[in-house]
Amino acid sequence: MTAIDKGTGALLPARRIAEFAAALRYEDIPATVRERARIQILDGLGVGFASNAFAFADRALAGLTALGGAGDCTVLGRRQKLPLRDAALANGILVHGLDFDDTHLASIVHATAACLPAALTLAEALDASGEEFLTAYTAGMEVAIRIGAAVKGGFHHAGYHATGIVSHFSNAVVAGRLLQLSAEQILHAQGIASSSAAGLQVFLEEGAWTKRFHPGWGAVAGITAAHLAQHGFIGPSRPYEGKFGLFESHLQAHAAEADVAALSDGLGERWDLADTAIKPYPVCHFIHGAADSAIALRERIPSVEAIRSVRILVPAQTLPIVAEPAADKLRPATDYAAKFSAPFVVATCLRLGRFGLAELLPQALADEATLALAARSRCEADPDTAFPTYFSGGVEVTLQDGSTLRWHERVNSGAGERKLDVAGASAKFMGAAGMVLDTAIATRARDAILAIDRHPIRHTTAVLGGS
Repeated sequence: MTAIDKGTGALLPARRIAEFAAALRYEDIPATVRERARIQILDGLGVGFASNAFAFADRALAGLTALGGAGDCTVLGRRQKLPLRDAALANGILVHGLDFDDTHLASIVHATAACLPAALTLAEALDASGEEFLTAYTAGMEVAIRIGAAVKGGFHHAGYHATGIVSHFSNAVVAGRLLQLSAEQILHAQGIASSSAAGLQVFLEEGAWTKRFHPGWGAVAGITAAHLAQHGFIGPSRPYEGKFGLFESHLQAHAAEADVAALSDGLGERWDLADTAIKPYPVCHFIHGAADSAIALRERIPSVEAIRSVRILVPAQTLPIVAEPAADKLRPATDYAAKFSAPFVVATCLRLGRFGLAELLPQALADEATLALAARSRCEADPDTAFPTYFSGGVEVTLQDGSTLRWHERVNSGAGERKLDVAGASAKFMGAAGMVLDTAIATRARDAILAIDRHPIRHTTAVLGGS
């Protein structure tokens, strides 16, 4: 197998990634990056706990229990345990199930969902140390982010959910690192994962649940690929840029736009993990700037009845996801459809000055005052967007007297200089976990997670089952 580009003599991207992951040590990761990793892990696990308050969690766990029965691996917020791959799938569904988990904005990837479920579950199965877990998680995060950056939003344009795609590769790296595979074996694992990478965006048509499933399935695929590679199974050495590889097959008309060099650019020198944004609202990240703007305007509006019309500004590239088809976005049929409806989210923020998990409950979705305001809204491309660096957005409200109020946020909350610190992430964790755990258990879990790399990983998973 060649791992060298015959034209340039350079290492192929998958080989460069494999060598980075195999050689990475805990001590190589800057202390500031490790701190940020702990914050993002805390956020992801808090969202995973909260998912247990929603019907999809029970139904997913019922299906997985019927599939494989009991096992030895922890499922977030549950006393029941499942076999390794079923537990990783369950935890992936829970972490990503509310669309409240972090996003690397430039890559448009839910990076922690693409790495944490496999890292946590396999580390527990292997009785790994906290340092080994954090090292594997960090390696996977850097890979997931770089794949997303390389395609420049192309997966979404072609109809794929980017996190669903990249999670197969990032989890092959995560699992390979935890299994202490050689660089050659991690190279094979990426190649094997290339044959399973999928994740269609067709769920957008009706608010179906399949997006929740994508990163967990990536965890299953990555763990499987790494174990196969460990025992000599051969994968292609050019899974990304090869003929009929990922870029050609999944980017379609956008294949020529892919930046192959971005796959391994700065690995081990630049740490993009630290730029991942934590969501303050449980909705599609593309709407966050507009939600911020609506909340900022609320105090200046006499009443909802005083609003004649609302103009919502979001990045042009995101209109097909959060604004179309317009009729469906005005009256989302499910909580998941509501998360991807800019009119519904902005109308709620203008009415209430907030958007939390409670605003996705059935009574909130049926609120006629919110729906009437959403019906008076229209979405347009934001001419002042900083996308994809930030998910900017704005709101313009025209009142019944003809006067107009405007607000625009260039940097959405949770990103850049507005990112959540330990205190902010802890507050979000306690609110999310508090939906299913009592305060004492949630506090114990929070403290264990924030010290996750200081103890064997089973020390932490012992308090993640919710008891």
